[in-house]
Amino acid sequence: MKIITVCGNGIGSSLMLAMKIEEICKEEGIDAQVESSDFNSAQGKSADLIVTVKELAEQFENKKVVTIRSYVNKKKIREDVLPTIKELAK
Repeated sequence: MKIITVCGNGIGSSLMLAMKIEEICKEEGIDAQVESSDFNSAQGKSADLIVTVKELAEQFENKKVVTIRSYVNKKKIREDVLPTIKELAK
């Protein structure tokens, strides 16, 4: 499974989010390749799932997107993304 985490510049926030999602996937035994990206680059990439904040999520068309409430709070990230990741991992 390929997951792309997206923030405006693709540097800090999306990288932290990618690391948190990698941790969550490892804890759950889910094999996932997680990559961070800026918004513009992410538009042209293929992925099973895009994870980002509401403001950016609304701008992705024809892609599976999960909206998160926090880039750094692992508990909130887990609550927001895990159900979808588990569904895709079936």
